[in-house]
Amino acid sequence: MPGQESRLKVRKVDGIVQVEFVDRNILDEGNIQSIGDEIASLIEAEPTPRIILSFTNVEHLSSAALGTLITINNKVRAKAGQLRLSNIDPQIYEVFAITKLNKLFQIVPTVPDAVRSLA
Repeated sequence: MPGQESRLKVRKVDGIVQVEFVDRNILDEGNIQSIGDEIASLIEAEPTPRIILSFTNVEHLSSAALGTLITINNKVRAKAGQLRLSNIDPQIYEVFAITKLNKLFQIVPTVPDAVRSLA
């Protein structure tokens, strides 16, 4: 995406793509769209994606962001990949629990836990 700053920090370690969000608040529709597109291209680049999304810096998520996460999860599963969410703030986790998305996603406490669960 030329001319657009990435909303993500991406590292690839031992075949696992580790993604950390730059923004504290993932609320803006435009940012959510670019985050979704960026993660989708990471998924497309892997034959069997193993992806960790770290929410270390994130304090707020909109419902549109949750929708994007569901789409990302579906894309990963379509390629027989695995997705882990880590470092989720307790208030954000509550939203996952209320919406029952904690049953859809594999949520682990930390990135090292996520790496171990993907090994």
